[in-house]
Amino acid sequence: MIKIEYPEYKYRIKTESEQEWIFDPVRKQWVILSPEEWVRQNFIQYLALVKKYSASLMAIEKEIRLGELSKRCDIVIYNKEAQPQMIVECKATHIELNSSVLDQILRYNMSIPVQYLIITNGHYCFGFERAQGMLQPLSEIPESVC
Repeated sequence: MIKIEYPEYKYRIKTESEQEWIFDPVRKQWVILSPEEWVRQNFIQYLALVKKYSASLMAIEKEIRLGELSKRCDIVIYNKEAQPQMIVECKATHIELNSSVLDQILRYNMSIPVQYLIITNGHYCFGFERAQGMLQPLSEIPESVC
């Protein structure tokens, strides 16, 4: 398990029609501030400011097809050649990171093959690297090489 140390960041938050909204700098739009969205926005800033991933190489809520089903990956990170490198699945802080969450991201990985898989609930995360067809646990989130 990897403990996340989030950077200081001034989020843009507003209240409209009794609903809180947060500005997503990757999608460049206001989105409803749900518990999961709070984790996603914090993790985006962690990836950008701490691990140096470019926001221009991130896709948020990337739609994928799993057979007849349409699903969305929370965060997909691409390299400069537009090849997907990492999938991040975000859960609200009260959600346990268990085998069902891992199964979810593994299903996404069947549609989008990547080197790194990350699951997080905002406090902690588990990371895995695909090497020789096996998943190896990570001791930390890798820094961007782009």
